Amino acid sequence: MKNNEVSSNPVHGLWKFFASVKLTVMLLLTLAVTSVIGTVIPQNENPAAYIHEYGEFLYRIFNLLNIFDMYHSWWFQFLIFFLTINIVVCSIERLSSTWNRVFTKNPSFDIARFRNSFKDEFPDNHTPEELKSVFLPVVSRSFRYTKIEETEKGFVIFAEKGRWTRLGVYAVHLSVILLLLGGLIGSFLGFDGSVNIPEGESVNSVILRNTGKEQPLDFEIRCIDFSVSFYESGAPKEYLSKLVILEKGKPVINKDIIVNDPLRYRGINIFQSSYGTVRPENVELNFTNRETGMIYRKNAAIGEEIDIPEARGKFVIKEYTSSFNFRGHNLGEAFLGILTPPDGEPAELVIPLNYPSFDKMRKDDLIISVESSEKRYYTGLQVTKDPGVPVVYTGFILMILGCFVAFFMSHQRLCVEVMKKGGKTRVMVAGITNKNKMGMQARTRRMSKLLSEKAGILKG
Repeated sequence: MKNNEVSSNPVHGLWKFFASVKLTVMLLLTLAVTSVIGTVIPQNENPAAYIHEYGEFLYRIFNLLNIFDMYHSWWFQFLIFFLTINIVVCSIERLSSTWNRVFTKNPSFDIARFRNSFKDEFPDNHTPEELKSVFLPVVSRSFRYTKIEETEKGFVIFAEKGRWTRLGVYAVHLSVILLLLGGLIGSFLGFDGSVNIPEGESVNSVILRNTGKEQPLDFEIRCIDFSVSFYESGAPKEYLSKLVILEKGKPVINKDIIVNDPLRYRGINIFQSSYGTVRPENVELNFTNRETGMIYRKNAAIGEEIDIPEARGKFVIKEYTSSFNFRGHNLGEAFLGILTPPDGEPAELVIPLNYPSFDKMRKDDLIISVESSEKRYYTGLQVTKDPGVPVVYTGFILMILGCFVAFFMSHQRLCVEVMKKGGKTRVMVAGITNKNKMGMQARTRRMSKLLSEKAGILKG
């Protein structure tokens, strides 16, 4: 009746379900397959790229299953949580017997098991009583725990060490749990965002990479200054942002950051990731008469219409771009504007900053170029928070220690049986271990040789 009650107990049934090694294998295989999918399908790309690649129908299905941000999806997190519970229950299920064996004060020894294991024997002419005082100190120096038992024909010395190493595998289990928990903590409580800050300005929020939503910060990030150096080829060599963290308007931290040298504050990491130029608000334009060489200078603001000198119409700067391509060539920074003559149709103009003669191709009487503009940079920052990192690091360290114990250390047990047999004393040295049996055999031979030498000294 009691057995039926236990088997019908839902709590007991649930415990047995989570204690299944088959469940562990199934969960690991499922996570492996889904991880491959997450590697094959690019994560957190633009929706338009996914629609172009997979079509609208598959895009909707994948998006519904969070395939495009798989590692933050509810079902992936559920699998990790499920695996964590499974490992915890499996460890507890098998830990009780190991725990009792490791922390017992009076371990039991079965001499029959030693007699059936690897052993080394040698005879001696001394009585067991004479050998007892010699053998016990030798064995005690090599093994942490020793005890001696009297027998009808002599005595037996039992010794062991490394009993605690049986917990190495559970340290590995705990490290895996910590790694999984660290991932879950980072997934639920962390974020990964970015922000562009023009020089001299501050922000108190970032845009999340996964969702595009705004993530508020408990402090402000101000970009005091930005500088960039270039190689001779024009490629950026190094860029540096002078940042200050503000709490309630008061600076608390100042730091110059470059790539791979972030600012860390209150568990949040601020990385240098990109840079660019801010759209200039004021531009000084040159209008040069092609025939006379007369130059007229005018200030213009983006979006503001101005009169062209010599009553040649109106001009307005519509847009600024940091990179303009013309017939396959990158002209760099440029302004895009619209020129409206007094008696003609509006025409679009491109005015590159680095090519003042570019407008000559238009064959107009007035050539338009940029004399100067306010050039201001913005710094592109990656802002991340992952409170699970310390837990993950702890898991890695524990895994290394646990693997070292589990693979390179063992629970070693030794038996030295001394008994009178006929006119001689027979000495048997036997050893058993839970792993590395060849190493234990070599250790047993060395102990047998050492005891034989000690007995030989006594003989002399």
